[in-house]
This record gives sequence, C-alpha cells and structure tokens, in this order.
Amino acid sequence: MILRPLANTAVFGTGGELRPDNVAFYGLLSEVDRSCDYSSDAVQMTIDVIVIGQRGPAAKGDALDLNYFVAVTGPNQQILSKRPFSVHIAFAPDQVRAGVTDHFVETIPLGGHKGGDITLLLGFQQSPQVVEFYKHFRGR
Repeated sequence: MILRPLANTAVFGTGGELRPDNVAFYGLLSEVDRSCDYSSDAVQMTIDVIVIGQRGPAAKGDALDLNYFVAVTGPNQQILSKRPFSVHIAFAPDQVRAGVTDHFVETIPLGGHKGGDITLLLGFQQSPQVVEFYKHFRGR
C-alpha cells in the first residue's frame, strides 16, 4: 500500500526556495502491483512500483533521481524492516511526464507472524524542506 501523505515529492530548483514556481520536478508513486508466495517461515513478494516524474516550472535537465522506501510492518504497525530504493527517470527534451516501473523481489521472514499480519508500505523519503512545502502547497 502506498502511504498517501508520502506519495508525492518535489525537487526544487536553484536557490531552494519553497514555492511552486521553484519546483524543478515532481515525483509520484503511482501504482504498486505485487504477488506473494508463502512458505512456513517467509513470504516472497514480487513487486512492481510505477514511479512518475513531472517537470516543474524550474526544470533544468532531462533526468530525475528519486528515492522511496518499502517498509514491512507486522501486528500493531510495528516496523519489521525498511529498505530504500532509487529510481532514475529520463525525459525526452520536450516531454513533460515520464515514468519507470521498478521491479524487485523481496523475501520477508515471518518471524513467527502470520502472513496476513504483514503489511507492505511505500512512500517517498521526504526531506524536511519537502514536508514544509507540502504543508503550504497541496498537490502538484
């Protein structure tokens, strides 16, 4: 499941001012598709994450690097593991939006938990500047 408050991110242009007109790129965790294979002590997840990049008013260059995380939680939302992932999105010179599908396989030890107790959470790893920006400017 994508954590909606962490589904969007922004990369700022030079000067780092936290205004919509200084956003170089926006990032969006668009969709997650997963399949699970259970054994007695682990679950193997095949995961495809669609990550979208969009040029902002201050965009320079034709590429965007974004970082997101995948966290595994157990009962009571206890974090069992958290792993960072990076994606590189290339844009054609006149392209406003581009995206990639990040594919990976993750084996999660159940550690005595039932498979149904495990939840997969995804979100962008936000800097304090991005958190502050989204407090004042909602959406893309």
